[in-house]
Amino acid sequence: MKSISLKVGLTPPHDCQYLPNRQEQLLVLLDETLLSPTGYEPLLSAGFRRSGSDVYRPRCATCNACQSLRLAPSQFKASRSQKRILRLNRDIKIHVAREDKPEYFHLYERYINQRHQDGAMYPASHAQYASFVLCEWLSPLFIECWLDDNLVAVAVTDELSQALSAIYTFYEPSLSHRSLGTFAILSQIQLGIELNKHWLYLGYQVDDCQKMNYKQHFRPHQRFIAGQWQETNN
Repeated sequence: MKSISLKVGLTPPHDCQYLPNRQEQLLVLLDETLLSPTGYEPLLSAGFRRSGSDVYRPRCATCNACQSLRLAPSQFKASRSQKRILRLNRDIKIHVAREDKPEYFHLYERYINQRHQDGAMYPASHAQYASFVLCEWLSPLFIECWLDDNLVAVAVTDELSQALSAIYTFYEPSLSHRSLGTFAILSQIQLGIELNKHWLYLGYQVDDCQKMNYKQHFRPHQRFIAGQWQETNN
């Protein structure tokens, strides 16, 4: 991998959002010249990620549990469980939009306020939604999932030249039995195939965090460990 020289800052230690009784620190990009789709893509391949308009990477002194995970859409092999989820949701229609819509926030608000009352994003607000999902220098895709005439899920996804990067998915809380989070990732994999993207980045895999370890079930995939992408096939 090509080395990248970056101007970054390091946040003070604060409570880890993934693992209890641990502190986390983040490297935050300070070089505004790289805040563009072209500048961001090599940062993705170096384990960085965006939240709103900020670009960051975990940099904890005594922990490396957060591992950036990506997969090649053309090489993905759906498991038996994932195939079942596709069959269960075969009545859902997919539409890809390129602009934010008011109805997205209403769905996001229901999702956060019912599913994540123990998280930092609760209670949901317009300002918090915008600062997390939207970006001043990159316009994300919004993968809409429609059941009959109802918007039931939205997967916010960045499109780069060679890759897609999954930012966040929110869905109708009453339809949790449909595994819409998994279905949204499967839909992003299919979109990656259609757009001929080399990679789909799924964010950080944290094996010991129940809310985060679902990503490991999309295989084969690679994890960014000790500065290198390492293949996982089984």
